[in-house]
Amino acid sequence: MKKDFFISLALAAIILTACILNIVSFAQACDSVRRDVLRLHVVADSNSETDQKLKLLVRDAVLEKGGELFEGTVTVNTAKAEILPRIDELETAATKVLRENGCKNSVEITVTEEYFNTRCYEDFTMPAGVYTAVRVNIGSAQGQNWWCVMFPPLCLPAASTDADAFFTDAEMKVVSSSPEYEPRFKIVEIIESIKAKLKE
Repeated sequence: MKKDFFISLALAAIILTACILNIVSFAQACDSVRRDVLRLHVVADSNSETDQKLKLLVRDAVLEKGGELFEGTVTVNTAKAEILPRIDELETAATKVLRENGCKNSVEITVTEEYFNTRCYEDFTMPAGVYTAVRVNIGSAQGQNWWCVMFPPLCLPAASTDADAFFTDAEMKVVSSSPEYEPRFKIVEIIESIKAKLKE
């Protein structure tokens, strides 16, 4: 009887260890994705219909200019290096769109570290956690926001970017998974949320 108990206990320990290692491996792949991605976060002046439409126009202008800046870029670090000294160009492109549409609001663009929840897009998923982000504040930045991935250029208008060219196999398993069928996304989100709150 005792032998059966210890065998069951050993099997349970093995299964538990395997589960923990599996989660740790997935979490490490998620961390790798976060290091290799540059997010875009556009915040509207308000939630009025006009300001929300302007937000999308600004988004397109920043993405288009960002695409020009990133031509030939193959790493997120290079992408950051390209963005930082050329913030003025992005702000000019965004401001031009606002003025063309009769809006006098200012635009402030910064490169910052931000926490994002797990987010599903049409063809890929970004795990929760802190990412480097290009943040675009329009006017008072009190409205609903829009976010996606600026580099790799997965959210460029009419983008045909092959994610395989930017992500490792382990990263591809993460970004090509769906939280609906991958419960480890929720575990990672809980862990990353706690870490982000502890840093506040």
